[in-house]
Amino acid sequence: MTAMNHEHNHRTPPHPPKPPAPRPRTPPPAPVQAPPLSAVERWVRTPRVPDAPGVYAYDHVPRPPDDPDRMTDRRLIGGAVLALLCAMFLWSMLRNGYIPFWRRPLTLLTPGSWWGDPTPRPGLFAAAAYELLWIGGLAYYFGRLGNWPEVGRRYAPTPARRAWAALAVGFFVWLLSEKEWVPLVDLLVPLLPRSWIMGGGNAHTALAVQRGLHAVAALIIAVPAARYGRWLDLLPGRAAARKAAGIPGQAGPPGAAPARTVPADWAELRAAGYPAVADRLTEEVRTGRMSDVDFVRIREAWQAASRAGQGERQFADTVLELGAAAYAHPSGSRDLPRRTAAHDLLGGQVRIGTGVDDRRNGYRYRGAGIALDPGLLGTGLLAVGPPGSGKSRMLMRPVVESLCLQALAGRAAVVAVGAPEADLGPADAFDVVISLADPASRYDLDLYGGTSDPDAAGRLLAEALTDGPESEQRRAATALGQLLGPYAAVHRRFPPVPVLRELLEGLPHAHAALREELDAAGLPGLVRELDARQRQSARPGDIGHVLADRVALLDRPAFAGFFDTSGRSRPFAMHALNHPLRVRIELPEHGHAEASRILVRLLLAQFTEAVATRRDRSRFACIVVDDAGEAVSEGTLRALPSLRAYNAGVVLGLRTLDALPEGLRGPVIGAVGCHMAFAGITARDGRYFAETWGTTLVETRDVTRTPDQSGGTMRRLSRGVRRLFTGEAVTTESVTVREVERERWSASDLAQHVPAGHAVVSFTTVGGERTPPVLLDLRA
Repeated sequence: MTAMNHEHNHRTPPHPPKPPAPRPRTPPPAPVQAPPLSAVERWVRTPRVPDAPGVYAYDHVPRPPDDPDRMTDRRLIGGAVLALLCAMFLWSMLRNGYIPFWRRPLTLLTPGSWWGDPTPRPGLFAAAAYELLWIGGLAYYFGRLGNWPEVGRRYAPTPARRAWAALAVGFFVWLLSEKEWVPLVDLLVPLLPRSWIMGGGNAHTALAVQRGLHAVAALIIAVPAARYGRWLDLLPGRAAARKAAGIPGQAGPPGAAPARTVPADWAELRAAGYPAVADRLTEEVRTGRMSDVDFVRIREAWQAASRAGQGERQFADTVLELGAAAYAHPSGSRDLPRRTAAHDLLGGQVRIGTGVDDRRNGYRYRGAGIALDPGLLGTGLLAVGPPGSGKSRMLMRPVVESLCLQALAGRAAVVAVGAPEADLGPADAFDVVISLADPASRYDLDLYGGTSDPDAAGRLLAEALTDGPESEQRRAATALGQLLGPYAAVHRRFPPVPVLRELLEGLPHAHAALREELDAAGLPGLVRELDARQRQSARPGDIGHVLADRVALLDRPAFAGFFDTSGRSRPFAMHALNHPLRVRIELPEHGHAEASRILVRLLLAQFTEAVATRRDRSRFACIVVDDAGEAVSEGTLRALPSLRAYNAGVVLGLRTLDALPEGLRGPVIGAVGCHMAFAGITARDGRYFAETWGTTLVETRDVTRTPDQSGGTMRRLSRGVRRLFTGEAVTTESVTVREVERERWSASDLAQHVPAGHAVVSFTTVGGERTPPVLLDLRA
């Protein structure tokens, strides 16, 4: 029995599970205030209004439409004040009895019993109402006469200013009512019983009633002021509630873009069926773990995956795993060490200054931020300014900085060329830093541009080594090809600088050694090429000796170990710009000025050749040359206009146009689309810019003064007395107004009237849209 009970107890089923906790019938209350926006979310959600080419679109508020008949501020304020004084003067004359008949309509239209001594209560009410009616009529008439509505529109455009203006007007009307100029209290007194006003003989009660009447009058004034100033909309959360409910009245600035999908919501990912990825990225943005570089880089990666039609799943897996660190730049950097300019990576713009409020500037550019972007740099930019004008610090550095940020985002590749002391950014802002003539440099420069074609290598070298016309460059390219082809066929590489110099000089032992190697390799065709070059080198005036002298500038002890072709160094070639690289090349200008000039010409030639042969042109490539003096050749000049078709651009800085050959000064300005003249340029340089920017129609006023001979004897006598005392003859003026063509900016204006820290710039977009020159303040 005990065993059975034990078994029964053992098999007793367990206790039933506890019922789940009841769910609340109503959802938890929403937070009173939304969490604050992170810096990157605020940056993404800020509207961008592309008002005109070169305008900084980030948080830009366009100017209202230009009104040629717009009244000047002085005239508008003066007319408004004069109208107010006239209205107050006229009202003072009316209420003080200087114009007695103004009350005649009131007595004619009301019963006579209302007017007696003392005046009955209906008469008091009618008199106050009649005075308020006159005040309203005077305010309406003189308000229209003094353009008071225009004053409100011009000086109170924002809700805050509108509210303050309404408060000021209401306070002014309240002061007038306290001085009994506005009979609001007189209008209220007849509405109360006489016993209330007298306070039943109690002075304190009468005072309280009187103060209550003044408070009601103040309330009557405050109600229309609050409605006009929309004071309730300024309360915390009120504006957001009205916007969420779709209530009008909070219109944005004129010309603002309509409501659109905010990129921070990642709507394209949700539409493609990846809500989890969108939620992860939205959380990264909200918490501030994502920077602007990360945001643009991940957007670029998604667009690349979408264009390819595959890889979307891999993109989703990568983002879910790494978050904001997904698809990082190969260097691992997600930002620059330091920024010195205002950047908007979403629009690809960098702000370089502010348009001056000058009559010669276009209306939309006055007071607006001026910025550069790949859409402008794709047409090329030429900047001319003497040392100390801020060309490197205020233009080159921001442009290089912007392109480096875009390279980190996978949208650009940049090569910055300048002297070691040029302010183009710190070394750790670049992936490759080539310090030519510095033995500590980790990277080398490929003299032949990374090509394996002897003719292409010879053409690039010829463009860098010759200054003559196109025919001379063809001769030089032929001579170099006759040497580079045979050498590359035997050694599978191009000759180093010392060997190339010996071959160009036509030294017998160099040619003999190369001929033996060609015979041993069984290349008779290349032997004939080498023999032809040897015969030509024996002739007087051969181009090979000129080329050898130029190559000798690179065959110096300072460049020992550079331009290596044996594979022992880490050479950089322009063909690497297929990747988002940031390259800084430092040239030894001091002591090797001629060699630096040759190298700049070589780099420009290699760049134009490399971008033209790129297969993937979705990434913008740009070369920035801090000082391109004497470095622009005819070949480079011919290649500049075609860069926009290759999604590439060039930024050239010059101290003066005199650094270029005279025959190239005008053509180089015509070959680039954007031009920038800094303060301090000479009138000689300004002449080229003035011719490029052309003329415009301006209105001129010619004043002609002639002696006044009109009038009779008395008038002539008065003019004689005036001339006797003043020493000046009385004249009449004749004004002639006409339109004439004048230069937008003359050479004298550019040389004398551009303030320090300013520049005049014009833009051309890759789509062909041009802008007039704009005077901008680079320090603002």
